[in-house]
Amino acid sequence: MNHKDMIIGSRVNGGTAAQFETGDWRSLTPIVDRETCIDCMTCWMYCPDDCIIFENNKMVGFKLTHCKGCGICAKMCPKDAITMSEE
Repeated sequence: MNHKDMIIGSRVNGGTAAQFETGDWRSLTPIVDRETCIDCMTCWMYCPDDCIIFENNKMVGFKLTHCKGCGICAKMCPKDAITMSEE
């Protein structure tokens, strides 16, 4: 048997990540401290899954259905306003 004989399994086509709820993969959840957050949007710029929610120029939360808990938002926050908490 070679690769040509294999049955095609599951695959994700490019540009379709919004269709898949990947939040179940997460073991860490981001938590924002609104007292410390300066709404600079750095977390939003670096989030690979577009999970940061901004409304009226204010960071209001996370799209947890897509957040994989990578922690990039917490690492990049210049004010350490985001922490990662175990699920």
